[in-house]
Amino acid sequence: MPPPPPAPVAMSATLAADEALARRRLAGERVLSMASGEIGLPVPPALRERLAAAADENAYGPVPGSPALREAAAGYWARRGIGVDPGRVVAGPGSKSLLFALLLAIGGDVVVPVPSWVSYAAQARLAGADPLPVRTPPGEGGVPDPELLREAVLTARAAGRDPRAVVVTVPDNPTGTIASPGTVRRLAAVARELDLVVVSDEIYGDLVYDTGAPAESPALHAPERTVVTTGLTKNLALGGWRTGVARLPDGEPGRELHARLVSVASQIWSSPPAPVQTVAAYAFGEPPEVTERIAASRRLHEAVVRAVAGHFTAAGARLAPVRATCYLYPDFVPLREQLSRVHGVRGGDDVARFLSERHGVGVLPASAFGEPAEALRIRVATSRLYGDTDEQRLAALAAPDPLALPWIRDSVAWVGEAVASLATTTAP
Repeated sequence: MPPPPPAPVAMSATLAADEALARRRLAGERVLSMASGEIGLPVPPALRERLAAAADENAYGPVPGSPALREAAAGYWARRGIGVDPGRVVAGPGSKSLLFALLLAIGGDVVVPVPSWVSYAAQARLAGADPLPVRTPPGEGGVPDPELLREAVLTARAAGRDPRAVVVTVPDNPTGTIASPGTVRRLAAVARELDLVVVSDEIYGDLVYDTGAPAESPALHAPERTVVTTGLTKNLALGGWRTGVARLPDGEPGRELHARLVSVASQIWSSPPAPVQTVAAYAFGEPPEVTERIAASRRLHEAVVRAVAGHFTAAGARLAPVRATCYLYPDFVPLREQLSRVHGVRGGDDVARFLSERHGVGVLPASAFGEPAEALRIRVATSRLYGDTDEQRLAALAAPDPLALPWIRDSVAWVGEAVASLATTTAP
């Protein structure tokens, strides 16, 4: 018998959309990139200087990361009420790599929220597992509905499947919403009842607009079975530097999972890049220049997101209040009949195609996030609207009213025109 073919894995929808938009821009087209979640902001000077100073650090280091980085990450979590021994911290080349390594280390099938980030289900398949999709409660993206989770896991186990983990995102990508504390507590209770590992992707935790009401981590309620991942990709716009950290639980199961994760890491990336670890240790220490930059980023994200959201709601789309990140997840289902009649638009893929082909606005359909093709939802990222140069982006960070800056004002107006055109009641 020939060996089975490799598992089919599609290109990441966000990266594929970015590449397509870049090709169009190079060809001279006028396009607005709102598909990728890359944060379009410059590197803080203090981090750039430390990276340059660490350029000679070219030796392999400890597989789980340098002691300084693990200590700094442990302190970061302690200040958020989920302290951990630095020996239970594992660093890697991006939280995305850590998430995949965790799925390999945990084994079994994986529950993923619907909708959820484009890579969770794909990574599960790459790890040889089956993703088990479970819907999130209305307005509470990122965390599967606890009652539906229990039902799905029990049904899967009765059918011979082996779900061992549930992935959650707090705050959420793609919706920009936050699961309520009650939902998170119930999720933790069901995970304990069903002996599931909770993998909590908290990379957007520092981008909650209301700092007095932070997103609640499942690690507060099920610390013995919750893994938390985060990084500097979103809060400090350091996607290209590829650095992330994972917080493993204490106790014997946590120690065993830590050992397996480190073994997986040793076979994939050996050790995280040393110069970037030096910078990350400094950043996770949260000195004033870092916290000030993150606060300025939050203010900018909120101002632009709310302005763009206004165009979608004015057009008649449903939109849960965005409380964090730079993402919107509008639902055009109230306009289903007229979209079909006027524009031939019958699902999220059609919405995305209309905005791209007619207006040069790149967004992602709900199908990229695990939703059915007929869902009339799209994911919109506003994080690339802050300018084309570092000078413009720094001005956006510093501006009391970013929407008054001409390049941001024009981009937001561009989105508004595109959405208004989609919602017209007569054919053009």
